[in-house]
Amino acid sequence: MSDLWQDFLGNQGKAIHKWTHYFPIYERHFAPWRGRSLTFLEVGVAKGGSLAMWRRYFGPLGVVVGIDIDRKCKAHEAEGCAVRIGDQSDPKFLQSVIDEFGVPDIVLDDGSHQMAHIAATFEFLYPKMGKNAVYAVEDLHCAYWPKFGGGLREPSNFFNVAKTLVDKLNAEHTMGAITPDAFTRDTFAIAFYDSMVVFDKGQIPGKKAIEVESGKSRVTLRAGVA
Repeated sequence: MSDLWQDFLGNQGKAIHKWTHYFPIYERHFAPWRGRSLTFLEVGVAKGGSLAMWRRYFGPLGVVVGIDIDRKCKAHEAEGCAVRIGDQSDPKFLQSVIDEFGVPDIVLDDGSHQMAHIAATFEFLYPKMGKNAVYAVEDLHCAYWPKFGGGLREPSNFFNVAKTLVDKLNAEHTMGAITPDAFTRDTFAIAFYDSMVVFDKGQIPGKKAIEVESGKSRVTLRAGVA
């Protein structure tokens, strides 16, 4: 399995277009899945080079699936890298991908960059993903640009969507202002970066603050505000 940054710099295959600061983010969130059996779904195939890069990165147990609306992208299929043609905002198409390959363990949305499409894909796929899954949306500088359906104060700006989900993540602490839901229960963290947001799924069993006192005859465990 390759080092991702060095693999990118030494790429001799099809073109890969990525911002350089994405690579430490990829390593932070994707590295735990290396060498494991997984399904990696990349939304947006473009020139096909990134599919091969992800295949090398995750290793022989990984299945890499790319989806794109451009039928020409079908030519980028290779061993361990499947390509399916369809609209990322179409739930029937997304379900057909799940039916064929299973629910993805990692999603990387590098697709149309349209805010409505990003939201539709996220709303369909994220609830279906497993408890240790990762969902990343990149190139979100486009979230501030009207031609992609965004804008600084626009509710459709996916950064603004993700900001509201921070409150959902913390719903149990809002004194009833927000009702905890599946997102609250199944999301461990939301990470914001320049042009990217990453959701780490995970549950926190028995969520509570604990105080431990040492040097006494007994250990005191007390739930409450830390």
